[in-house]
Amino acid sequence: MSQLDTLVPRAMEGTAGAYKRVGVAFGSRFFLLLLLGLVWIAPAFIDPHFAYAMLAWDILVALAWITDLARLPQPSLLKVKRSWHSPTALSVTSNIEITLTNESGKTIHATILDSVPQQLRSAPPQLEISAAAHSEASNTYTIRPLQRGEAKFADAYLRYQGILRIAERWAKVSLEQRVQVYPDLEQAKKHSVYLVRSRQIELEKRHARIRGIGREFESLREYREGDEYRDICWTAAARRGKLVTRIYQVERSQTIWIVLDSGRLMRARIGELSKLDYAVNAALSLAQVALYAGDRVGLMAYGRGVRQRVPAARGSAHLRQLMEQLANVHEETSEADHLQTASRLLTDQKRRSLVVWITDLAETAMTPEVIEAASQMMPRHLVLFMVIGQPDLGDLAVQEPKGEEHMYQVAAAQEMVHRRELLLARMRERGALALEVSSGSLAPVLVNSYLQVKERNQL
Repeated sequence: MSQLDTLVPRAMEGTAGAYKRVGVAFGSRFFLLLLLGLVWIAPAFIDPHFAYAMLAWDILVALAWITDLARLPQPSLLKVKRSWHSPTALSVTSNIEITLTNESGKTIHATILDSVPQQLRSAPPQLEISAAAHSEASNTYTIRPLQRGEAKFADAYLRYQGILRIAERWAKVSLEQRVQVYPDLEQAKKHSVYLVRSRQIELEKRHARIRGIGREFESLREYREGDEYRDICWTAAARRGKLVTRIYQVERSQTIWIVLDSGRLMRARIGELSKLDYAVNAALSLAQVALYAGDRVGLMAYGRGVRQRVPAARGSAHLRQLMEQLANVHEETSEADHLQTASRLLTDQKRRSLVVWITDLAETAMTPEVIEAASQMMPRHLVLFMVIGQPDLGDLAVQEPKGEEHMYQVAAAQEMVHRRELLLARMRERGALALEVSSGSLAPVLVNSYLQVKERNQL
């Protein structure tokens, strides 16, 4: 079973029960038949006896409604099942299947309303399902989550009629369920597979070794033109009587810490997603690649305090834990405490590691606190400092002023862009890998940067 299959919510099934005390209503054809009885109104003005005919017709329709109601199966003979075919992931469209099982001896036509939380779908779906006697039928609806975290489904409601569709019963099915909305799993899988293959890093699951310019010994082979002299194993060459070269592989079991800022600056929305949503998706992509490459990955998400923390480890179970924690990373309205987070990470991680810090910069005259916090990490760790840019700010900075007010706006945008570039340049001078990227390219740039660190043996 694949990792994604284990994230699919379990199916929920329940038996219908009566809705409210009465739980019956008139079908659409009942009112149509009553309208047909109005044909006696015109003759009734001429001869009052036709009014009795109209009354008799109404009584006949009422008897038909009672008869049709008596033929409708009891709610306890109906079952409804909610099934999932894929995990619920942020901004990814997926299908939910509703199955109606009819254990009665009568064919029914049902309308089912499923109570879907608003974070998955703007309006609850109403499905039309017809189920023959002693059989089942299904229909599907789509969801597209716009918020990560836990989503709660409530009961499903039925309105069902018989073949005549004169009478109608109401029923309710208990299908309460809690599901987890994960980051964009498909995007993470796509980035990890593509980037790993493009750099010829084999998945650890296949027990393949990674050759690169790392310094971890892998094997010996005969010397080839172009090999570096420093890689020649002279002892082996003396035994074999010919030159032998050492082959190295990229080091494994190194530690990668992903630090996510969830403060107010990450609440800014780019399209229908926030900056934090893009950061979480990129963090999941990086975690998958790093775990497949054999490294240990830890997670720390913080606001006013550390909200989510996963110690560095590796393995498929650890990836599942990272997914669960990333799903519950949410924005905060207050400024994040960057210095506290840096102090906590320095205490927890003594050995040198790669710290991937995803954040945004406040537009202040002073040096942002997050720069100072990241600078505290540099003497001990290699810091990959990723700042999510604001696309409209960059577009405004390159525009030609079209008036006095617009000129001030362009000048302010240029000053902000220049100041951000200056801050990142200073971090690079001090040894950090500092980049400002757009939200759409955050994931591929982040994973590429990590792979470059591995290939160049910078950690």
